[in-house]
Amino acid sequence: MLFEPLQLRGVTLPNRIAVSPMQVYMADAKGMANDWHLHHLGKFATGGAGLVFTEGLIVDPVGRSTYSDCGIWTDAQIPPLRRITDFLRAQGAVPAAQLHHAGAKAARRRAWEGFSALDDEDAAKGEPPWQPVGVSEARTLAKYHAPRAMTDEEVAAIPETFAQAARRADTAGFDVVELHGAHGYLIHSFLSPVSNTRGAPYGGSPEARMKLALDVAEAVREVWPARKPLFVRLSCVDGVEGGLCIEDSVRLAHELKARGVDVIDCSSGGIRSATSSSSSGPPKPGFQVPYADQIRREADLATMAVGLILKAQQAEDILRNGDADIIALGRAVLEDPNWGLRAAHELGLDPNRDRWPNPYAWAVRALDAARDAG
Repeated sequence: MLFEPLQLRGVTLPNRIAVSPMQVYMADAKGMANDWHLHHLGKFATGGAGLVFTEGLIVDPVGRSTYSDCGIWTDAQIPPLRRITDFLRAQGAVPAAQLHHAGAKAARRRAWEGFSALDDEDAAKGEPPWQPVGVSEARTLAKYHAPRAMTDEEVAAIPETFAQAARRADTAGFDVVELHGAHGYLIHSFLSPVSNTRGAPYGGSPEARMKLALDVAEAVREVWPARKPLFVRLSCVDGVEGGLCIEDSVRLAHELKARGVDVIDCSSGGIRSATSSSSSGPPKPGFQVPYADQIRREADLATMAVGLILKAQQAEDILRNGDADIIALGRAVLEDPNWGLRAAHELGLDPNRDRWPNPYAWAVRALDAARDAG
């Protein structure tokens, strides 16, 4: 099943392997993609993935996590993204973009610099901090800046900001867009009762907490071509006391489906600590798969499973068990960009390496022969 096509609206995924959105912090200060992004994403398409997501493309510069995030807040950012989508499509993969606003988790250093808040030292290097905005004035973590609480009028403008970004994504040649509603970023911070302490109209009840997410989905679906599928990434559980539980996310998924969302990308956590949540110690392989299973069954909506899915047979079993429709890989493809090609070989679908690009196939066959010879 891992290599069966999947039809989503008017788009056909050639297989069920997706490269998950992963921030890489390699854009310039204007949010422009470059040759590094072309190579980074292109190798996953040549490596056998059927659906390749960009990192979260920032819809508003105030919503950048770092100075090195890729953007989609201006038309000037379209041409380098178009170069990437053209290449991905030429390799047989479906190009996909995640639309992202970091909310209170903005104005940070890059991942390998510790993700701490930008300060005067950074300003002296040409990267001054800016004022993040969020659902409230509370810090997500002590090492981040205190955000400014958005006014209701500012919140009401966010759906159109995402819609304009979706229009640019269409012009840039993407066939799938995903809304980032997870990991403590802007949309998730409105969804979670832990972070959302507002009153009406955007807080105070489960329905009000869902309002921003639903308004964004509705606005994007209105401008995103009807033939192209819309995904939403959710933190299906917060993993902290008083936070979102899976039942909340099932209810939200029902509402998102009614607004034209096609797939829920099922992640977890991020409100008070890491960007993933496991209630029983260090995450185990496939620890988020049960969320994809429950939403798929109870909301009758396609799901994408993500989180320490490492081996081909593990991915195949998730699909055969009916737990998800798509398998999303992150760190596993960073380690092995040819994960998809290797998986086809391991599952017995490509014994002669015929799926490999011609410049590689003959050499890999020779490697197989050498291994077989002992």
